[in-house]
Amino acid sequence: MTQVSMTVNGRAVSGDVEGRTLLSEFLRDGQRLTGTHVGCDTSQCGACVVHVNGEAVKSCTTLALDVEGAEVKTIEGMANADGSLGVIQQAFQDHHGLQCGFCTPGMVMSAAALLKDNPKPTEAEVREYLEGNICRCTGYHNIVKAIMAASGQDVSAIAAE
Repeated sequence: MTQVSMTVNGRAVSGDVEGRTLLSEFLRDGQRLTGTHVGCDTSQCGACVVHVNGEAVKSCTTLALDVEGAEVKTIEGMANADGSLGVIQQAFQDHHGLQCGFCTPGMVMSAAALLKDNPKPTEAEVREYLEGNICRCTGYHNIVKAIMAASGQDVSAIAAE
């Protein structure tokens, strides 16, 4: 076992891990941050997306030891300081960008990374960016609409599909 330390959602954490322990396991099992979902274990679905030092990564294929000393943000860290939903989370709720909710944490984390790099993405840019995230329920339309709304864009003209 090896000691790993990092800052998760602004809080210093550490734990003993095996060399093969994935970041998703460390967060879910070691830190009880179960909002990070694991759907495939192969980086295909995107349900496990978290931010490491400000960059979106798929935690189901990232070793916990590889983020030693890093700043990690999970879906639990996306809420406002008072516990209310963050802008992106609220947009997902307002525009029904979720159904079963399994993919939602990864979608929100991916959306945050997109909006950091591209504050006013087009619909096509949002769809292209989300290629690494799978949703089996919504058909993506309302997810795209929610992300665009979170960017401050008027989405009232976007027709329902």
